Amino acid sequence: MTADLTETIPREGDRAGSGALSRQPRAVRRIRRPNPASILGYSLIGAIALSAVFADVIAPVSPWKSVDLPFQAPGSGHLFGTDDLGRDVFSGVVHGARTSLIVAMAAVLMSNSLGILLGLFSGYSGGWIDDAVMRFTEFFQVMPRFFLALIAIALFQPGLPTITLVLGLTSWTTGTRLLRAQVLSAREREFVLAARALGAGHIFTIRRHILPNTITPIIVHGALMVGRVMLTEASLAFLGLGDPNNISWGYMLSNAQPFLRTAWWMALFPGLALSLAVLGFNLAGDGLRRR
Repeated sequence: MTADLTETIPREGDRAGSGALSRQPRAVRRIRRPNPASILGYSLIGAIALSAVFADVIAPVSPWKSVDLPFQAPGSGHLFGTDDLGRDVFSGVVHGARTSLIVAMAAVLMSNSLGILLGLFSGYSGGWIDDAVMRFTEFFQVMPRFFLALIAIALFQPGLPTITLVLGLTSWTTGTRLLRAQVLSAREREFVLAARALGAGHIFTIRRHILPNTITPIIVHGALMVGRVMLTEASLAFLGLGDPNNISWGYMLSNAQPFLRTAWWMALFPGLALSLAVLGFNLAGDGLRRR
């Protein structure tokens, strides 16, 4: 009788083990479940990307063409109204997404590429090479990047290539320091030391072992930096240093400044589009960081 009762009552270790097993799938599901804020960020990015790709289909009217009387309020004829020259604000917002997204993505791709190269070279080499790269990075960090971009674009002809190049060459410092810190930690790990002991070369070790284990923070940093580059590009366009041949949200905000009281929609819709774009990339970057 006692033996039967002993067999039917589970032991504490068995209950703990079964509880851990029952909790493990739930924890895995909780980790894999997307964050609602991340879903919102991905949705906003998707909407902006679709607007940029299909801008000619969504808004076939040129954003530079006068289509109606000036200062028409938002309505059925013009969804976002018209500006002081009778141009359709909706067309400007849609086509402005293409300009902002192209500049931001190209500048971030350039700056991250420079950050990866310099961060890998600095962290893996160490010694005086690491010190020299870090002093060079600190020199660029202490310089006001916005005013540096302002001066560079003012000296050269404003245009999308110039803006992209300037923003890309002034935004690489944070990525360099971030990847260098990751490489300094990764190069002392057991699998890297084992690869060196087996005769692996430096390029092979970096490409197969160090870079795949250190690239994730750079991807997250790049997603967060897209929003900041969008704001910088809009600020330059607001000051009249944007591409005169391409409509942008910053140009529309600058053009709407004298008419804030009489035509509020001229500033509301491009400002809202810029805010949602920055919010989307920030939420998506934060979601990537959490995962």
